[in-house]
Amino acid sequence: MRDDSAAATAAEVLACLDGRSQRPPFTANGPGLSEADAYRVTAELRRLREARGERPVGRKIGFTNRNIWAEYGVFQPIWGDIYDTTVTSIMPGATIRVSHLPEPRVEPEIVVGLVRDVEAAEGLDGVVRAVGWVAHGFEIVQSIFPGWRFSVADCVADGGLHGALYVGPRRSVSDGERKGLADALAGLTLELSRNGQVMDRGAGANVLDGPLQALAHLVRVLAADPVNPPLRAGEIVTTGTLTRAFPIQAGESWATRIGGFDLPGLSVSTA
Repeated sequence: MRDDSAAATAAEVLACLDGRSQRPPFTANGPGLSEADAYRVTAELRRLREARGERPVGRKIGFTNRNIWAEYGVFQPIWGDIYDTTVTSIMPGATIRVSHLPEPRVEPEIVVGLVRDVEAAEGLDGVVRAVGWVAHGFEIVQSIFPGWRFSVADCVADGGLHGALYVGPRRSVSDGERKGLADALAGLTLELSRNGQVMDRGAGANVLDGPLQALAHLVRVLAADPVNPPLRAGEIVTTGTLTRAFPIQAGESWATRIGGFDLPGLSVSTA
């Protein structure tokens, strides 16, 4: 894909996100957009958002939960940038905004903050050493493609489907906790409720065998990416939904309960 074509595609994506509008998938008439092309669109979308004052603050990893692959016809993880305009720190009981996004869905996730750069050669041990804090959050994903029908390349081009990320209280990771951290996060459980009704249950192991294992996957992917930067200290990474993703709209109450790891659940109202 030529740079001008990637820029034009990125501009279309951004216009849809800004206008809460939708369009047919870019691959609807054939495989015109490859996965490699789509990550060039990622770079152009980041350039456009930075040009208007937005600041990238980390990444989201999508489709790490193998249990939802068949539902969407996407059988591999993807990633996208997250921004200071899309990430908000919240406390339980907060009101979160969702109605500005096309076909929003909610995903309960484990979020981590990096305190050092991490390289692919360091493996999972390097990822563990790089994590400075852990939190639970809700990612609100979106689809500019009607009915959530798309290919992998479409998902990537649509900013990794990222819409917003609401991050709950952060728990610092001490040096003494690091040895067992990957296994501890993989072993946690989560219950997701809407308006008091349990919608689904999940576990940390659902996301590529654990949130830090998912992060290690992203590190390896970025090491082979010629157009997008590797992870650096200070970045926030949300590691994928522990349950199925559910449609969300204004006027609802959503809550989670976490077991097996010392993190508070979240309760939010939607607007």
